[in-house]
Amino acid sequence: MDIGVVASSLVSILDTPLIGALVPSIIAGAFLFALFPWVPPTWRLTRVALLVICGGLLLRYLVWRYQATLPPISEPLNWLAGWGFFIIETLGLTSALLSLFFLSRVRDRSAEADAHEGWQREAGAVLPIDVLICTYNEEQRILEHTILGALGMDYPNFRTWVLDDGRRPWLRALCERLGAGYITRPDNAGAKAGNINHALAELARLPDPPQFIAILDADFVPTAPFLSRAMSLFHDPSVGIVQTPQHFYNPDPIQTNLSIAGTWPDEQRYFFDIVMPGKDAWGAAFCCGTSSIIRCAALKQIGGIPTDSVTEDYLTTLRLKEIGYTTAYLNEPLTFGLAPEGLKEYVTQRGRWCLGFMQILRGRSGPLALNRLGLLDRISLVEAFLNWSFVYLYKVVGVFVPLAYLLFGIKAVEVSLYDMLAVFLPFYVFQSQTMAWISRGRVVPILTDVAQMLTAPAALKAVFIGLLRPRGHKFQVTAKGGDRSKRFVEWPLLRFFLWLLVMSAFAVEYAFALTDRYLLMNEGLLALVWSWYNIVVLFLLCLACIEQPRLRQAGRFAYDAPASIFVDGRREVFRIRDISVGGARFAGAIAAPAGTRVVVRIGGDSIVARIVRSTKESFAIRFESSLWARAALVRHIYSAMRDRTVHQVRTTPLIGALVRRIMQ
Repeated sequence: MDIGVVASSLVSILDTPLIGALVPSIIAGAFLFALFPWVPPTWRLTRVALLVICGGLLLRYLVWRYQATLPPISEPLNWLAGWGFFIIETLGLTSALLSLFFLSRVRDRSAEADAHEGWQREAGAVLPIDVLICTYNEEQRILEHTILGALGMDYPNFRTWVLDDGRRPWLRALCERLGAGYITRPDNAGAKAGNINHALAELARLPDPPQFIAILDADFVPTAPFLSRAMSLFHDPSVGIVQTPQHFYNPDPIQTNLSIAGTWPDEQRYFFDIVMPGKDAWGAAFCCGTSSIIRCAALKQIGGIPTDSVTEDYLTTLRLKEIGYTTAYLNEPLTFGLAPEGLKEYVTQRGRWCLGFMQILRGRSGPLALNRLGLLDRISLVEAFLNWSFVYLYKVVGVFVPLAYLLFGIKAVEVSLYDMLAVFLPFYVFQSQTMAWISRGRVVPILTDVAQMLTAPAALKAVFIGLLRPRGHKFQVTAKGGDRSKRFVEWPLLRFFLWLLVMSAFAVEYAFALTDRYLLMNEGLLALVWSWYNIVVLFLLCLACIEQPRLRQAGRFAYDAPASIFVDGRREVFRIRDISVGGARFAGAIAAPAGTRVVVRIGGDSIVARIVRSTKESFAIRFESSLWARAALVRHIYSAMRDRTVHQVRTTPLIGALVRRIMQ
């Protein structure tokens, strides 16, 4: 074989426009693919170096966009569309640039918690804590688990109070039966913040008022060491709040409706596992409401929980920072709660977060206000504002830009696909792979876009309303519980995304099949590729709007531990495979038919149950429904709870799960 001919052929192949445009991205991707298996994301110098390169490529792309892709002013319609989209994209990518800055460092406080867990005993006394469970309209099953879990914590000096803004007699009776305190009030002024402030005023009248308060939402069950672990960080007198992550024992709507719960973590994991440790490293961590502990002396100095935002938790952090107190973040799974079970609740929750943040921006603790906030806190606020507003706006407008070109010839971006691939794709590949490395696979572009687009309509509405009219908005509680056993369609969201999907598909067909006005070259090819990407995202969004049934009413958890079962006077040991407060499944065959009464020995407690199903490989039992049995099971299950998050996302299983969902 003539080596010269082979070399000449190879050069001619590499000299094609497409290959030439892809070479920088291929080199970047190959380099990162070879590097990441050998380097953990905790290596600070490598992390900083890669994020600096990402930032440099981002700035290079923005400069190129400004210099080479904007339409001339001689084309007024294109010029307006081009500059409008460029400004939105620039501000959205500025949020990404600021995020890279905060992700360049991380802080893990577990070693600090280990070192100072005994600081109170050394000081001569274990400080008292009042645990406040905030509730409005949650059902009894959810509240009972939370109260029982709170009462079972291992901290030696605490009281548990249920703050009932629903004024329900059955809840008062439940608290009396379980041994928890009960506080209510005549109105709902100030929503959750007002509820906590009213309780603080009541507790202040006691002979032994609290020195610390722990906040739990009605559906968040604490593990036994929650108070002990979080209190260890208050050895530092400048710490006003200790925040722990929110873990969930059920899949969120995206996981459920796309059938990816076993291959993709819930949407909040990126925030709590990746973003918050970075914020904490820069002193910019903030309170997220539930699963936190607050120093009462600090809270008293700012007049209690602020009520001028529906995200009172973040605002509390800012007000405490203005008087010198910090928020520490302990990234350990110490509480487990209920994620929003439906899209409506999911979107409502995020719309409330966005509205509350806009209220903060317009208030005296905003980044441009005359207050005592530090520079990093102001930068963090700006980053969050750009993320809530222009990142979401960029996602939505990014669907319409190729549509405008394919249907009406409006060119917001005047550049060929090859030039775009040569400049944008290296940044995209480098940033997406670096973020996947940092997040252990949690950042997958298409699914990230699905999650952001689901929230975009509610977020953009909240941005507009919150900036124009920041006062007078009602706190919208995220509904939990209820019947989720049937499939149904979330039509308000589906109509919007289905309309965009149909328009995108029609635009592709119209421009490249029904007419000959556009050729597969230059801006036309870019618009085609862009539209096909949008079609994939919009198709998944439409699937996500079809709510899948959730059959179990009680949280069921994977489990692998032995348990003794006493049946007909004999003792046998089986391994538990999964468990809930209602029942459990065991590996192996039991020599007893369905309906047989048994006694299950778990964690020192003996609980009566009945066999409900039996095969050669396994059998299932249903526990008795007495209050004592439920209390024992809640203590055991949640105290032994472990983080069940998908920590390392694998591409092949994820794609397989999505394909199976599409084929249903």
